[in-house]
Amino acid sequence: MAIIPFDDRDGVIWYDGALVPWREAKVHVLTHGLHYGSCVFEGERVYNGSVFKLTEHSERLAKSAELLGFQIPWSVAEIDAATRLVVEQTGLKDAYVRPVAWRGSEMMGVSAQHNRIHLAIAVWEWPSYFSPEAKMAGIRLMWAPYRRPAPDTAPTASKAAGLYMICTISKHAAEQQGYQDALMLDYRGLLAEATGANLFLVIDGTIHTPTPDCFLDGITRRTVIDLAKKRGIQVIERPIKPEELASAQEVFLTGTAAEVTPVGQIGDHTFTPGRVCEALIKDYDAAVRSPVWAGTEE
Repeated sequence: MAIIPFDDRDGVIWYDGALVPWREAKVHVLTHGLHYGSCVFEGERVYNGSVFKLTEHSERLAKSAELLGFQIPWSVAEIDAATRLVVEQTGLKDAYVRPVAWRGSEMMGVSAQHNRIHLAIAVWEWPSYFSPEAKMAGIRLMWAPYRRPAPDTAPTASKAAGLYMICTISKHAAEQQGYQDALMLDYRGLLAEATGANLFLVIDGTIHTPTPDCFLDGITRRTVIDLAKKRGIQVIERPIKPEELASAQEVFLTGTAAEVTPVGQIGDHTFTPGRVCEALIKDYDAAVRSPVWAGTEE
């Protein structure tokens, strides 16, 4: 199947307050966000025509920008409205949403105090690729060559573009060796996350997940924790050592793109996706398609 480049598609993108033709949504090569990483973004999903937990994503986008020292010149409510507008314009019922904010090209150098802040929101089709049954096969992860940095060395609570460079390197390395993804340790050598998804272990019926103190506390992560608790499953957030994988019966990842994805292998450790993974896959699918999200979530 031919790959359609993302710069050569039909449709519109919301760009600095207006809907513009997709192919005209461009930035200059001397944009600060490209050279110095002063760029933040979100990943959101549209289910049945509505964005799941839209306001939480818009709030995190604004907070990420603040952590990088700039303010998006649109309020959270305005970002929500712009997102709904572009989703409506696409007519897509199952889609992916990418809001991105960055410093422009007025100044080129480390300092960019007077650069304009831009915001764009793009939406493209993202169908459900796997049935719950197909997901239960479990994906394979290798160990990532890079670790998540300490919070006093990088703005780790921001969904900043620059923080994903080591994720791309790690995922490419995994794919080149026949794995689907890579599992990252943190700066202390503890379990952290995959390259774009949070990690959960099921040990003797209890769910354990690393404390998100140097990586994102994902919106999907929090949603799945709430769903597990509603089922009466205990969820423990704590530092987890790599050797504790040997005690886990099930392992799964969560994220906007991953949703709830069981893991069958991490390095030399193997797991059998079971009842906890299956239950949370079904619960999450029901939650994102609930009529409560067919408008605003307030």
